[in-house]
Order: sequence, then C-alpha cells, then structure tokens
Amino acid sequence: MWTGSGSRTIRKKVKFSEPYRDIPMVYVSISMWDMDRERNQRADIYADKITEKGFDLVFRTWGDSRVARIRADWMSYGALPHDDSWDVR
Repeated sequence: MWTGSGSRTIRKKVKFSEPYRDIPMVYVSISMWDMDRERNQRADIYADKITEKGFDLVFRTWGDSRVARIRADWMSYGALPHDDSWDVR
C-alpha cells in the first residue's frame, strides 16, 4: 500500500477459536499505523462477511495515501453453542 494511488484494499480471513451459536458482534480497530506524513492519511477498517465461524477483516485506503504498516485488533462477542461453555475468571 506504499506504492500506487487510488483505491487499495487488503482483506484477511479471521477464524474464531470456537464457533458461536449465532452470528456474533465484531468490533475492529487500528492499533498501529505507519503512514507517510507528506500525504493525506486516509483509512477505513471494518469486519465483513461475519459468520458463526469467523469474518473478513478489511482495511482500505485511497487517493495518494501511503501506508507502510498497519496493525488491527478485533473483539467478538455473542452466544456460545453450549450454555456450559462460559468460563468467567
């Protein structure tokens, strides 16, 4: 994403360690970015194609923005397949 211009997208598949009973809520955020300070810093990050087993983490930029590195964090929550699957510590 350092070279080129216009719309650029990266999509990564994320698999949950244990499937949910129903489609969970997924929250994603940027935890680190290294971008060119001479250009506009444009970024969009979101969860797409969410299922009980996982989702696609999508990052995109556009225009003349240049991205050297990006790190994303995510969190999901929802009902587990069995009521006794909960382990609160």
